[in-house]
Amino acid sequence: MLSIRNLAVTSTPLFALALATPAWANGAPSTRLVSCGDESCLLVTGHRESAAADVRINGHVVEVQGKRKWRAQLPVETVRSWAAPFARRIEVSSYDAATQTQTLQKAELPIGLMGHVSNLASLVITLN
Repeated sequence: MLSIRNLAVTSTPLFALALATPAWANGAPSTRLVSCGDESCLLVTGHRESAAADVRINGHVVEVQGKRKWRAQLPVETVRSWAAPFARRIEVSSYDAATQTQTLQKAELPIGLMGHVSNLASLVITLN
C-alpha cells in the first residue's frame, strides 16, 4: 500500500521535472550564442505548423534548416541591426500562405547580447 510519505517522495521529482520542461517542448522559440567562423552567431530554434511556412525574425524572412522543427543561424551584428538597443527578446513569427495562418512568439535573447560593452579600467566594491 502506498503511504502519503511514499507518494510525496516519488511525486516530488516528477513535479520538479515537469517544471523544468525545456522551451522547445511547448513550441516556444529559443536562442543561444554559437561560434560561426570568426564571429559569433545567434542560433534560433523553433517549431512551425507547416514546413512550407516562412519564418521571420523581427519581421525579416530568414532561411531555416529543418522542416516543422527548424533552426536559423544569424550573425550577431545582423540581429543587432534588426532589434532595438538593449532589447531582451526578439519576435519570431511564421506565416503559412496555404492556410493563411500566422503565429507570433517572443524569444528571450542571451543576457547582455544587445547591450553596449564598456571597457572598465577598474571596478570598486565596498563592504558596508
